[in-house]
Amino acid sequence: MNETLKRALSGFVYVLIMWFGTSFSELSFHILFLVLGIVSIYEMWKLRKGKSKVYAFVYVLLPFFLIHFFGKIEILNFNFVFDPSLILLMFILTWTFDTFAYLFGVRFGKTKIMPSISPKKSWEGFAGGFIFTVIASFITTHYFLKVDNSIALAMSLFLPFTATLGDFTESYFKRQAGVKDSGNFIPGHGGMLDRMDAFMITIPVLYIYLNII
Repeated sequence: MNETLKRALSGFVYVLIMWFGTSFSELSFHILFLVLGIVSIYEMWKLRKGKSKVYAFVYVLLPFFLIHFFGKIEILNFNFVFDPSLILLMFILTWTFDTFAYLFGVRFGKTKIMPSISPKKSWEGFAGGFIFTVIASFITTHYFLKVDNSIALAMSLFLPFTATLGDFTESYFKRQAGVKDSGNFIPGHGGMLDRMDAFMITIPVLYIYLNII
């Protein structure tokens, strides 16, 4: 199969599974992220074989632990229902940033951010992804998801930074392991960590923002 077509099809299936698993029910949401967490831990274990694993495992375990505390909203006194809107918004903003950072990076990217770790990431790509992430937050909350505008705006402002940091962190582990991808779990996209890296820093930061700040 043509590599581009294979990448597009597997990416589409990945998005469907993430969206359906999160939004279908609270049980499917917990099962989805339990499975994703187990696969990601296994891939990280392979990447760090023979090397220190403490920081690497914290990088994976913390977000997959905290994500299970998202989605509960109080409708009456101490009566909670599951609402995946915030998680779905995080998906949309992350995928928007990744897509437009890639497109702008390919077209205009000249100033590399950290070429020794991720040679394709550029400040021009980051700027393009950042702008469209903010735009996507307004469109999504206005037409599709019921999320407080101030929370959505805050997410759109810090998510490009956390997504980039998560990507660089995983790229650093891959560089140390001497591999291009964390695995081959998703055809054309590499391993599960390659798809989840942008969420790894975003989830803890979002948790801190919602519960502490």
